[in-house]
Amino acid sequence: MLLKRNWNRLLFILAITTAFSSCKTYKNIVYFKDVNDSLYNQAQSIPLTNFTDPVIRPNDILQVSVQTLDPQSSAMTGAQSTSTYNVQGASSIGGGSTVQGFLVDKNGNIELPLVGTIKVSGMTTTDAKEAIRTKASVYYKNPVVNVRFANFNISVIGEVNRPAQYTVPNEKASILDAIAMAGDMTIYGKRENVMLIREEDGVKKAIRFDLNKTDIFQNPYFYLRQGDVIYVAPNKAKAAANDVATIRNISIITSLASLLVVVISRVQF
Repeated sequence: MLLKRNWNRLLFILAITTAFSSCKTYKNIVYFKDVNDSLYNQAQSIPLTNFTDPVIRPNDILQVSVQTLDPQSSAMTGAQSTSTYNVQGASSIGGGSTVQGFLVDKNGNIELPLVGTIKVSGMTTTDAKEAIRTKASVYYKNPVVNVRFANFNISVIGEVNRPAQYTVPNEKASILDAIAMAGDMTIYGKRENVMLIREEDGVKKAIRFDLNKTDIFQNPYFYLRQGDVIYVAPNKAKAAANDVATIRNISIITSLASLLVVVISRVQF
């Protein structure tokens, strides 16, 4: 009778331990758990870091379009007609793929047809647009210029559903946008340990985010820059799942526990 009582006590302790472990695991996979659960009719204000436009750097690839009144057609017909030319210089990037656009050379310049060489390194795309428009005005009447990054690429690796390199269509994209593009974290991803790696002034810098908390919105690294790498670390459950020795030991313990249950059930007290 004593053995049976001790066995029941052991099962009770294991159940309580499992329940607490499950509760802790659930809390760790919840985003922004510091937001009050009762906020259904009143929003909670969360401070947000200031966004600054990314600047153009050597080896960036830019897509440029110019829409303008064609002076030659106007001269011949006396009417105004619109023509467009797009920068279609092909630039190779990693993996042998080709991106349509103009490569910013090591001196920070791009060279456009008719317009010529323009220094764009250190500028935002808005600044570059104005610089190109000023030079294009020499050849075209009232040109309308658009400039955007063709290689605003970020990499998302680790415990996400679709780890890959992604092209960001919008310059104002955050670390949350990157995780969303990668299909969200897996159940094994550590929400409290997401690393961002960024190159600034020739130096690699790393910073960690805790997505369980809303203070990530105030982090100066919250918004992405071209070339950023986001790494989601695995939690202990993933490490245990990949540990062959641990799996073997668990199997042995489970088998012994099952055998013990059978033996106890057959013993007459």
